[in-house]
Amino acid sequence: MEPKKPKMASDKAEEPAATICSYWVPRKKRRCKMTANKGSPFCGAHAPPTISPSISDDKSCEDSFQERIPCPLDPKHTVFKRKLAKHLTICNARDQESSLPYIVKGLNSGEDLGDLGDPEKLNQIKLHNLSDEEFYGLIDKVKYLYDKHIGSSIQEKQLEHSSLKEELNRKDYGQETLRQLMQASSLLGILEEDHQLTDHTSYVEFGAGKGQLAYYLATVLEEQQLTQSQVILIDRMSLRHKKDNKVANKELVQRIRADIADLKLSALPELKKAQRTVALSKHLCGAATDLTLRCMLGDGGASTDYVLIALCCHHRCSWQSYVGRAFLQESGIGPREFAILTKMVSWAVCGTGLSRERRKAMEMAEDQPAETNTQRLSREEREKIGQQCKRVLDYGRLDHLRSRGYQAELKFYVPRDVTLENVVLLARPSTSKLECQNKSS
Repeated sequence: MEPKKPKMASDKAEEPAATICSYWVPRKKRRCKMTANKGSPFCGAHAPPTISPSISDDKSCEDSFQERIPCPLDPKHTVFKRKLAKHLTICNARDQESSLPYIVKGLNSGEDLGDLGDPEKLNQIKLHNLSDEEFYGLIDKVKYLYDKHIGSSIQEKQLEHSSLKEELNRKDYGQETLRQLMQASSLLGILEEDHQLTDHTSYVEFGAGKGQLAYYLATVLEEQQLTQSQVILIDRMSLRHKKDNKVANKELVQRIRADIADLKLSALPELKKAQRTVALSKHLCGAATDLTLRCMLGDGGASTDYVLIALCCHHRCSWQSYVGRAFLQESGIGPREFAILTKMVSWAVCGTGLSRERRKAMEMAEDQPAETNTQRLSREEREKIGQQCKRVLDYGRLDHLRSRGYQAELKFYVPRDVTLENVVLLARPSTSKLECQNKSS
């Protein structure tokens, strides 16, 4: 039998596998995932600056054509020198203050009050350094305000929307995905029960992120043929893998890149296409909630017909932007007490109160010692006070909305085993547009 003939070498050599950029991203604590440029360990954005040679020849001219320089707006990345002018118009670090009519720098940031003190110094306050008088005095104020204004007034409003039933029954989804879907389903269920899924409505999602809630909302609008409505996503970041990109009818969804602190809602041209405005959010951290309320209410030309905001991250609230300052000041809570209060709120969701490293060490140890209590309150007491601090801050927001002519309330929209941040703020004008029109006619 004749020996097998060797395989003929292919005319084209196999192309080497693409390599990943070697740049270490400190903020994300990992390497960049972009593809590296040919002949370089770095991608285009992270390629180091090049130095033009002093000797002029054909080779140096070619190198200068490829010369990279640090971006003037953000020196963490580089750009081709020849493309600098174009890059400055699209760079993510460019100044957002522009000629756009709906961008007004610092419009919703809150008044720069003289009694603010030094925010950095207030943030450095340590709870264990407080005197007993100040520590327990503030806790007594929180308990008094909670018992007087909140107590057991927050009722459950845990609903589901039929459009997410199939998604929630999928077996291949993990716990985190199902948790997000349950929250979105309940929020859509609340919109439906309160008759807010209507035509000729602009749904403005603040802090939209990757747009999961907007995607399911747009899907519902499409299924119900509410073609005169639209979903507008507001976010200051430009994110990849956005869920709203998967909406079949692209005309239903529009994304506006803007910081809520700078957004003039009445000047947003998209809102003129509809008769009603609904403001909503599924994850609006701390101060962003107050910025949103200021955005809705601070501009006389803007009118919001319904508000649905799932509240969270109260430790990120700031005295300057917080809308309930008047309510707190009437109770003797000023900037310093507010800073302390925003530290106590973490007790509500911090679990054991032990660090991740300490918990891991205890799990690996054969003999697990009992928790050493170095706090002035037990873990259960801290958790209870933390919850009360959150609700007192939320009540300040209700008080502000009510003073602006809104009916406002808090509801538990999902069980605590879904998320500890399970409270939603609901509000609508005390007198609707239709009632106003009837009275004026």
